[in-house]
Amino acid sequence: MADLKIRVFKRGADDPKTTVTVPGGVLKVASKLIPKEAANALHSKEIDLGEIVKLSANPDARGTLVEVEEHEKDEKVVIALE
Repeated sequence: MADLKIRVFKRGADDPKTTVTVPGGVLKVASKLIPKEAANALHSKEIDLGEIVKLSANPDARGTLVEVEEHEKDEKVVIALE
């Protein structure tokens, strides 16, 4: 299973200011432990965490899944399977 990586960048920066890694082996369980506020934030961006968990089991599903640019916050969030 692929690891889930969530990186938060300040606009224009090459290096992320925050990186969260969820190991693939615990992704299914960890997805149920995500705070409701975080799950709602993903849902509001039409990001289905359940589908990401399913994709992580596919060895061909690697790379960037979603990039979200928060212009008001001057941030970019990248969600990837690695």
